[in-house]
Amino acid sequence: MTNSKWLQLDEKAQNILIKNDRGGFTVPTAGLYPYQWNWDSAFAGWGFSTFDIERAWQELESLFAGQWNNGMVPHILFRSNDPDYFPGPDVWGTEQCGPISSSGISQPPVAATFVRAIWEKDKTIGNNRLKKIFPKLKAWHKWFMTWRLTDRNCIFISHPWEAGRDNSPDWDNAMNPVGVGKYTRRDTSHVDGSMRPTQEDYDRYLWLVQRGRKLKWDEELMSVNRPFEVADPTMTFILLRASRDLLYMAEALDVDNIEISEWCSTLREGIETLRNPDGGFFNAINCRTDEHSGNITSASFLNWYAGIDDDETLKILTKTLEETRYPIPSLSINSEKFDGMRYWRGPTWVVLNSLVGIGLSEMGYIAEATLLRKRTQSLILEKGFAEYFHPLNGTPGGGDSFTWTAAVWLAWASPSNGEY
Repeated sequence: MTNSKWLQLDEKAQNILIKNDRGGFTVPTAGLYPYQWNWDSAFAGWGFSTFDIERAWQELESLFAGQWNNGMVPHILFRSNDPDYFPGPDVWGTEQCGPISSSGISQPPVAATFVRAIWEKDKTIGNNRLKKIFPKLKAWHKWFMTWRLTDRNCIFISHPWEAGRDNSPDWDNAMNPVGVGKYTRRDTSHVDGSMRPTQEDYDRYLWLVQRGRKLKWDEELMSVNRPFEVADPTMTFILLRASRDLLYMAEALDVDNIEISEWCSTLREGIETLRNPDGGFFNAINCRTDEHSGNITSASFLNWYAGIDDDETLKILTKTLEETRYPIPSLSINSEKFDGMRYWRGPTWVVLNSLVGIGLSEMGYIAEATLLRKRTQSLILEKGFAEYFHPLNGTPGGGDSFTWTAAVWLAWASPSNGEY
């Protein structure tokens, strides 16, 4: 890749973030996702930090402006009412729950890690901003440890959307299809339906939303006979990593960190329970039946990001890198459920690539980290800034001019960041 080529991509990625800016917060992409999404927004802040630190802080601060009193940060903030998106604010019914109309569930808490990254770029600007946002980050982590901690000491999700891996096969056997009444999806009017979750998946999603609304999103009430409860490697690894970063920032601020340290220890103890007893890889577990999903997903490789080395996972990763031209697939290409273009059932997502790559590099696996990064560079260079891509041929899928793909390019994939 020539110097001028990657500089052109740097500029294009910056322009995507600016184009998707809606005044202090970004949308993932116009049309398909017209609101502010939780972990998308955190990635956006990371991307902005490469050329506009002030705007990076604004992105994270705008996300936490929607935090509920119980500490939860919603997975969507409805800062307007766009009739072209479903399910919108009128379906969720959270009007009395938070300061901004929102969904009633959360998403993977990458925010603390990116707050640390933004703060470390310029502590002169960042120290006061960190002091203000730190209590909000801690309150969010406390919410996870209060309402999403299993007796295995790992984190479960209460809705497939909460993991950010919406239609992963990890959830297939965790809840039976149920009747939800008639409704009109909007996502398939923006992209090919073959790239999106099935109608059966959407029925499950909507039924859980209807249940939450009926119970007024009261976590204590919703915890009784919960119909969907799956221990998730995405949430567990990411929360452990984020809590370690939160602990680091607590020490820098010289504030009490005992509770955060205990969270890190608890989550670290729970990791091993996610290991599949037959395959040796980390996978999801249906908490209602104790059944392991048996799926090798991109989330299975987040252990290094959380600071956990593992020889068995390294063997599987090595094989995955050999098998796929554009790793890491969101589901192993050897799975009978693999579908290279259907959302989280096979496509590669550069956001997961970046987290896995960061973890590998930090733990000394430079060759693997470099290979993953260079493959991601090539993918974006050849195929653009799509939402996700086919792992074997690179065909772009989902939305285009995607915020977090652009952000990952700027903050991690671009050669402008140097080599490992």
